[in-house]
Amino acid sequence: MFTRGLHTKQLFCPFCEREAMHFTVITPTHNREQFLPEAIASVQASVTAPLDITFDHLICENACTDGTPAWLTAHPQERLRYESSATKLLPGPARNLLVRTTAPDAWLVPLDDDDLLLQRAIYHYAAQVQANPGRPWLVADFLRVDEERRYLPSEDYYAWQFETPTDMLRAIFRAEHFIQGNVCYSRQLFDEVGGYDEELRMAEDLDLYVRFLLAGHLPVICPHISHLHRFHRANVSIGVDAAKHGADLQVIYDKYADQLQKLGIERP
Repeated sequence: MFTRGLHTKQLFCPFCEREAMHFTVITPTHNREQFLPEAIASVQASVTAPLDITFDHLICENACTDGTPAWLTAHPQERLRYESSATKLLPGPARNLLVRTTAPDAWLVPLDDDDLLLQRAIYHYAAQVQANPGRPWLVADFLRVDEERRYLPSEDYYAWQFETPTDMLRAIFRAEHFIQGNVCYSRQLFDEVGGYDEELRMAEDLDLYVRFLLAGHLPVICPHISHLHRFHRANVSIGVDAAKHGADLQVIYDKYADQLQKLGIERP
């Protein structure tokens, strides 16, 4: 059962007719009261001038048992909405729940509940969308920080420029290239490939990006930093070493084996 929190201070209606480009940041959260307020504040601080664009932030309050529901109720914010689930959802269903409430022409920006969006990230994504008409998704670099937001050298995630979607797929399944939330994509592309897989327990985001590539869409490589990825003891990805990542790649590969084999891409 889902309930919706729609704050009276919200100024933007995602279903109203508009000409301005619109961006929606999507954030599922489960028991991250320690970090979520900073993630929300980072989106609220976004500066999009001088471009004529709008944005909002959607939270999936995913069966939290800490103080997150009370905090969200007590801190209404402009451009912030949340959906609540009484039972804990896997990442795919939680993300799909949010995306289904966005406008059909929205641009979607995933943000983990313990990460920080940089103040000009949405602006830079919008500038790249305008500079690359017809390109439905974008990839940027991001920086890794520790629990106290201190920069961790040599831990950046950075995007490569590939010539074709096949080249990028080959690098992904060789574990040579990684994509982890440092993206922006159109709701139309999301609908085209069928959204997040609701059965996967991990790597549902990479699975989605593989389908973007299989559909023939190579991402625009953006020359900006999208966000700060916080590394701490409660990260969802704790314990995901090379062996676990390889196992996740095998699961994804097997889903699309026929298509990948036709492209000459070997199983990891």
